[in-house]
Amino acid sequence: MTESLLAQPATIASPLRPWYLVGAAAALAVTIAAVLGGSLWFLNFVHVMAGTLWTGIDLFMGFVVGPALRRCPLDTRRNMIAGIIPRTLVLMPTLSIVTSTAGWFLAVRLGFLDAGYPQFWWVIAALVIVTVLAIQGLGYLLPTNLRLYFEIQKPAPDHAKLGRWMRTYVRVVALQGCMQIAIIVVMARFATGL
Repeated sequence: MTESLLAQPATIASPLRPWYLVGAAAALAVTIAAVLGGSLWFLNFVHVMAGTLWTGIDLFMGFVVGPALRRCPLDTRRNMIAGIIPRTLVLMPTLSIVTSTAGWFLAVRLGFLDAGYPQFWWVIAALVIVTVLAIQGLGYLLPTNLRLYFEIQKPAPDHAKLGRWMRTYVRVVALQGCMQIAIIVVMARFATGL
C-alpha cells in the first residue's frame, strides 16, 4: 500500500479554497468593526497587525522563498507555487486593504491629516508609498502570480516564458521590499510623533 502511494507522482495543491474567502471576509469585518468602533487601541492593533503580516510575508517571500525556489527542480517549484499562490491571491490583497484602510482612519483620528508643513510631508510619503505598493501588488504581482500559476500547471510549461516573467517579477518584488522598508521608516516617524 505504501509503495503504491510513494510511486504516485506529487499532486498539485487544489486551487482556491472557500475558507480562504471566509478568512478574508472575517478580516474585513474586523476592520469595519475597528473603524466604526470607538477604540483607538483596537484600530491601531488592526492596522499594526495587518501591516506587520503584509510586510513580513512580502519580505519573506521576496528575499527567502523566491531565491530558494529559483534553485529548485521544476517539480518542486511547481508544487510550491501551486500551494502558495492560491493562498496569497486572497491573503495579500486582504492584508493590503486592511492595513491601508485602518491606517487611513487611524491617521484621521490622530489628526495627522491636519498636520502643517513640513510634518505633512510624512503623510504624503505614506500615501505615495502605499499607492505604489497597491499598484505594484494589484497591477503587476497579482496578475503575474496568476500567469505563473496557470503556466506551471501545464504538462509542458514554457521555461523561457517562465524565466522572463520571473526575472521581472523578482525585480518588482525587490522594489516592493524596499517600499515596505520605507513605509516602516515612515510609520516609525508617526509612532514617535510628527
